[in-house]
Amino acid sequence: MPLEIDVVVVNYNAGEHLRRCIDSVFEHAGDARMEVVVVDNASRDGSSGAAREGHPEVRLVENADNRGFATAANQGIRATAAPYVFVLNPDATITGGTLSAFVKLAEERPSVAVFGPLVRDPDGSIYPSARKVPSIGEAVGHAFLHPFAPDNRFSRAYTMAEWDRATEREVSWVSGSSMLLRRTALEGVGLFDEGYFMYAEDADLCTRIREAGWTVLFTPELEVTHVRGVSTGNSKRMIREHSRSIYRYFSKHHSKGWRRILLPFAWVALRARAAITSWKRHAV
Repeated sequence: MPLEIDVVVVNYNAGEHLRRCIDSVFEHAGDARMEVVVVDNASRDGSSGAAREGHPEVRLVENADNRGFATAANQGIRATAAPYVFVLNPDATITGGTLSAFVKLAEERPSVAVFGPLVRDPDGSIYPSARKVPSIGEAVGHAFLHPFAPDNRFSRAYTMAEWDRATEREVSWVSGSSMLLRRTALEGVGLFDEGYFMYAEDADLCTRIREAGWTVLFTPELEVTHVRGVSTGNSKRMIREHSRSIYRYFSKHHSKGWRRILLPFAWVALRARAAITSWKRHAV
């Protein structure tokens, strides 16, 4: 019988986390017919090979250099053919539900192109992986206050903090750390924008999906625990990449008409935020 779902994991020096990730995929497959593809971005820690030794059925795609998340995820998607693709970070594990039930839910929701599961931090607290697209005021407030006061009202509005994530809900976007994608929708709108090296490619894809008439849905049908930052860390480069990605998203989707005059100011503000965030994270 044909495959129902492909699982694509982009790996970069994830160590033992990758093995635990792959283990969880097979443990929570249910009766889904699936293929697991690991796209390795030139890891130096032997993690991808070790994970494949534990599960020889995993297909390994090895890159000669680090191509970033979006490009590597697209490699995995193009290398597969099942009607659904589950993109999962190597430092994430499935901890509740099954992939077969997730696919069944997708079959029952033909207007939905992207499904985001419930995501928890390792301490069990809920991570706000499903969010709204913020207004300009919320975006500015979140950008500058969040490094110092994470619970500020702008960040709470952006992350929809008042919602307990106990029920399904249509949202603007869900985190690319764990998202189920309908291939027919991708064939219409395209894959991840490879102009993003890291960050915001998930929000960009969900925005294009919604503009094409599809829906993005959060559902607690599947539960994932995400360690966060294993492959990216808190390096100054990644902080700068985050700012570049936010600018790219803003310039693509929120700079029509009079808003174009805001682009230079947005770039300066994002550079300033990157400097402030880097200083705070690396201050002794």
